[in-house]
Amino acid sequence: MNDTRLPELSSGDENAVRALHHRALEGWNRRDGSAFAGPFAEDGEVVGHDGTRHCGRSVIAAELGRIFADHATPEYVAEVRRVRALGAGVAQLDAVAGLVPADAEDLDPALNAVQTVIAVNAGSGWRIALMQNTPARFDLRPDLAAALTAELRGLIGRGPEPR
Repeated sequence: MNDTRLPELSSGDENAVRALHHRALEGWNRRDGSAFAGPFAEDGEVVGHDGTRHCGRSVIAAELGRIFADHATPEYVAEVRRVRALGAGVAQLDAVAGLVPADAEDLDPALNAVQTVIAVNAGSGWRIALMQNTPARFDLRPDLAAALTAELRGLIGRGPEPR
């Protein structure tokens, strides 16, 4: 019988993947498109909260640079739920995130998201291959939406720390 369990991820690799997520969100919070895109692979992709897909590190940096120049973007708070290996040199990070609008002290629950990062290490260090933001609406479970909002509120002022 074949063993279908996923491989283990070393603590060093887990920390490296967590750091990628942290660096990307910190780049967002600094309103710096290049800093946000820095942890991505050259051909990495990001899918935004609204479904917009940006492909390639340079495109991600340029598009976010335009967004930051034209909009007062909210600031991320985030909590990593887990990091796991998917195979040799491939890992998945799952996080929840909230956004505090500019000039506000509380997050906007409508912007809560579930984030999935697929990271790869092809021998030259870990990079983000894909970052997906999915609205965390929990349409049929308002209790889950309220619990997530309460959890994320507890992170306000702490930023997207790698956990």
